[in-house]
Amino acid sequence: MKFLIAFVALFAVVAHLNAAPLNAQQQATVQIVRSDSDVGPEGYNYAYETSDGTSAQATAKLLNAGTDSEALSVQGSYQYIGDDGVTYSVQYIADENGFQPQGAHLPVA
Repeated sequence: MKFLIAFVALFAVVAHLNAAPLNAQQQATVQIVRSDSDVGPEGYNYAYETSDGTSAQATAKLLNAGTDSEALSVQGSYQYIGDDGVTYSVQYIADENGFQPQGAHLPVA
C-alpha cells in the first residue's frame, strides 16, 4: 500500500513536469538552483528548485510500521510558471485516502 501511495505522488509530479514540454532553448538554459533530499526507512523528504521558477517539496512518513495497516503519508507541494505566464501552485496530501491535490486553478468537488 505504501508503495502505491508513493507511486501516485511521484506520478503526479512527473505528470506535471511533462505537461508543458520545454523547447530546445529552454531545455539548454534551465538549471537546478537547489536540490535537497533525505531518505530513510521511516520516510523521506526532498525539495528542489530550478531557474525557470519550477519547485517542489515533499515529506513522507511511514505510519503503523510493521503492521497490516502500514501506510506512507506524504505532504507536499509544487509550483511552475505556465505558458500563459501564470504561476500555478498545488499543495497535496497522498495517504491511505489517495492523492488529494489543492490549488486555486483546480476544480473543487
